[in-house]
Amino acid sequence: MTEQPIDPLSAAREAAIERLLGETPFPGWSVAALADLLARHGEPEAEAARLFPGGALAMIDAFTARVDRLMAERADLAGRGLTGRVRALIAARLDVMRPHKEAVQHALGRLALRRHRLAALRLLARSVDAIWHAAGDEATDFSWYTKRATLAGIYSTTLLYWLTDASPDDAAALAFLDRRLAGLKTIGQVRARLQAHLPCASRHVAPS
Repeated sequence: MTEQPIDPLSAAREAAIERLLGETPFPGWSVAALADLLARHGEPEAEAARLFPGGALAMIDAFTARVDRLMAERADLAGRGLTGRVRALIAARLDVMRPHKEAVQHALGRLALRRHRLAALRLLARSVDAIWHAAGDEATDFSWYTKRATLAGIYSTTLLYWLTDASPDDAAALAFLDRRLAGLKTIGQVRARLQAHLPCASRHVAPS
């Protein structure tokens, strides 16, 4: 089955994802698991395939889009600089996902498969872009790329650390994140070195 990139988070899809997330233990990212849940509540099993014709990847797509949205809604960005807003957004993201660590583990396990590499990169890029956008970054030059590439590495390593973090309120993961964010100051240095070799980079405009 192919993925469904259009409208990953319709109201009906989000409602279905929320119901699946409410299952204990988490049954996994599969249309069959959702169909079974619907059948147990006397609802048409075929609704699962109708909502997610792209299968498990479409479900993970919707879950990730849901996290992107809730992250932006919950983050407290008032009075913070750009790095502080990025930190607040990632902290809010971890808070959104905390009740669903098992679901996150299942999603990452599936996305780690070689055949899903492009889907994994696409979802990571979308989430990183959502973080920078919500943080109010307005860069349109070469730093548009360097910031997103840097943050993709920071967020990915923080997420893996978070999966093993048993501290209250993600304290250890957030301390790990703070250490990684301290390196954001190198973005300007990286950009300067790249522009020295690519003079036209400073004039490049990021895609809208």
